Formats: sequence, C-alpha cells, structure tokens
Amino acid sequence: MKSAAPLKLTSGEKLKALLKQNRRLGSGGVYSVCSAHPWVLEAAIQRAVEDNTIFLVESTSGQVNQEGGYTGQTPEEFAKSIRSAATQAGLAADQVLLGGDHLGPFPWRTQNSSIAMEKACALVHACVLAGYQKIHLDASMPCADDLKNPLEAEVVAQRAAVLAEAAEKAFAELGPGSDPHVYVIGTEVPAPGGETEAGAPPAVTSSDHIQYTLESFRSAFAGRKLSDAWERVIALVVQPGVEFGDDVVFPYDREKARLLSSVLPRDSSIVYEAHSTDYQSTQALNELVEDHFAILKVGPWLTFAFREAIFALSAMERELLGGNKAIRLSEVRQALENAMLRNPSHWRSYYHGDEAKQRFSRAYSYSDRCRYYWHGAEVQREIGQLLVNLENPSLPATLISQFLPLEYEAARVGSRSARPRDLVRSHIQAILRRYAKACEFRNSL
Repeated sequence: MKSAAPLKLTSGEKLKALLKQNRRLGSGGVYSVCSAHPWVLEAAIQRAVEDNTIFLVESTSGQVNQEGGYTGQTPEEFAKSIRSAATQAGLAADQVLLGGDHLGPFPWRTQNSSIAMEKACALVHACVLAGYQKIHLDASMPCADDLKNPLEAEVVAQRAAVLAEAAEKAFAELGPGSDPHVYVIGTEVPAPGGETEAGAPPAVTSSDHIQYTLESFRSAFAGRKLSDAWERVIALVVQPGVEFGDDVVFPYDREKARLLSSVLPRDSSIVYEAHSTDYQSTQALNELVEDHFAILKVGPWLTFAFREAIFALSAMERELLGGNKAIRLSEVRQALENAMLRNPSHWRSYYHGDEAKQRFSRAYSYSDRCRYYWHGAEVQREIGQLLVNLENPSLPATLISQFLPLEYEAARVGSRSARPRDLVRSHIQAILRRYAKACEFRNSL
C-alpha cells in the first residue's frame, strides 16, 4: 500500500511557519519587496528562484489600487503580471506570496474620512479578490476632517477593523478551498516612501505601547465579530528607530530597541514587521531579524540601485560611443529630469534647498522619488535607446570596472553576464542578497 504523499504547504503557510520559527529561535525571516518596478520584480523573482525561497512582493496603496494608482494597474492586473512573470521564471506557485502595503485611506487622505475609508475598503476588497494573501491594514494617517494628528490609537484600530471586515467579506466571496489571508497591524507606521524632512532619528516605540496597541486592535476586531480574522494577525508594525530621508539614513541601534524584543506576548506567534529598512548595513539587517523583526520591508533601495546602474550605463555609453556621430546617444538623465519637472507632485515636499540642491536630490536622493517617473513614455524610450546602443559593441571590461566595479568582479569570475540588462539586474540583486542573507535560518543562534 502506497503511503500518502506529504501535504504541500501553501505560500501563506510557509510564511507563518517561518515567523513561528523566528519567535522560537530568533533566526530566519522573510524580506518583502515593496515595488512595482518591472526590473526590480524581475531581479527579485530570479533571486527567489536561485535561493529556492518565498517571493514576497507587496504593492502599496499608491502604486496599485482600484483606480490604477501611479502604475496604472489594479490589484487584479498586478497580481496577474506577478504570477505570469514568476511562472515564466520557473518559480512555483507555492513560492509566490502577494501582499498589500499600507492598505488604507492614504491615497485619498485629502478627502473626508468617510469617503477615504469607503475607497480604502474597496481597495482591500479588490486585493483579497485578486489573491493577495498578506494584508497590511494601515489607517494611521489623518484625513481631511480629522482634528487630531496623529490619530488616537483607538481611532486607528477601529478603522483598521472596518478594513478587515471588508477583507473578510471579499474572502467569503472566494468560496471554499481558498487559502486565507493574514494581517499586519499597527499604529506607529512609518510614512510610505521615507521622511519628507531630515531631523533627529525617529523615536523607538516604547515597550508599554505594544500591549496597548494589541489590545486596542483585538477589541476593535471583536467589536465587529472578527475573532477568526484576529487569529490571522501575524505581525505588528512598530518603529525600531530606522528611517531614511533625502540625504540621511538613521541606522538600527539594537540597544535602543532591546526592550521591544522582550515584550511580545509569549503565548502568540506575532512578530514585528520593520518598514523603511532601506540602506541599513548588513549587520543591522541581521540584528533586526535576530530581534524578532522577522519581516523586513525594502523598496526605494532597489529602485535606487536600478537608477545607479542606468546612470552607470549612460556614462559608459558616452565614453564608448561619444565620438560616433552616426549613433544617437540616449538622454536618459535629461528625460528623467524633464518628467520630474513637468510633474513635481511626487518629489516637491521631499526635496528642499535652492534649485541646485533640488536638482541634485532629484537624481541622487535616498528618498529616490525619481522611482515614480521611470514608467513615463519619454524615459522608457531613452532607456530603450541606451540598451540598444550598448548591446551592439562589446562593453570593455575596464569600462565596467570603472562604473560598476561589483559587476566587473562578478563578470570576471563568470558568475554574471556583462550584457547591459544583466548588469542592471545584478546590481539590484546585490541589495537583495543582503536581505536574503539576513533572513537565512542560522542554527548557531
């Protein structure tokens, strides 16, 4: 008699197992790619294939929503594109985990709370129907008619429960056999995209705030008869003291955050989710995971790396082809600058100082607000021209060494291709490798 085949875990079940392991041993975690940029997603999928790990990708409420977001994609369209790309790359379905980041009224916060929350509920509903399995409920931002800033914890919790109710209704529509989604909650949620102004390091969430926050949310869920949903809360967003802005990065100081590790409820598998971990050192990422920040969010650093690689290729293009009048050189940097000047809404409140300082920030800021402009038609056309120009001649190794030294070393040992597209992908993956290493399970801990 044949023995029954072992049950295969879904991606959601794999995530929960990873987080429970972190609570027990302080080792192992998962990094979440918070980006809708095609090159970033391609690099991250390939990283997951090579590492044989979960590919956790999250779209923010501003990137993807029922109105299209700034990417022009609805949750269903984003989900289909991710699954298609993952399948083509050879990633199994049970390794793909879709999430929604900052799902709440953020894109509509300039409207009254009743309208903003109605739209936020529609967004959460659409995400669950599209197969998103990790739902970050974020109602921490005040709306136009809110008198208090920041909002009281009870108000944030009550609004999050309203969003959870919308998610549960959508899940019921999926029918039996569907893999239930999980929730991430919290009141001290860093603003999407980093700080708008540089200042002192953010204050670490106080340890006495943890139990109060959990009780506020538990009570709000219970008030809407969402006890089953409450059992699927896997993580709490708090402020561990990490953040970045235009020209500053605040590093993780585990001594300041030490108390947070000890106050998580012992009878629960809830872990911490760390936002704004971009630009942290390898050691800091390792320490965050060890201190039960088992979910590390990364986004702007990956498009920052994409921008670095594209600018490097542009510099190579000029060195290699600048004297050839038969070839039209690309104008990627100017096209990007033109797009940002035509529509300053995505960067104006982040970049300060005189015109020279703002111009520098538009290209090189840690905030990486130029990530909102890569999808523009003119910018895409110039990137295409850049790649065509550099695909024909062979890129000299010495030129790669000058502008992309890490990729030069990889190409020398044969672990990476020296083609332009592969150089860009490799540069993004260098960041992803840091996160993958931090999230590895280590028996020695």
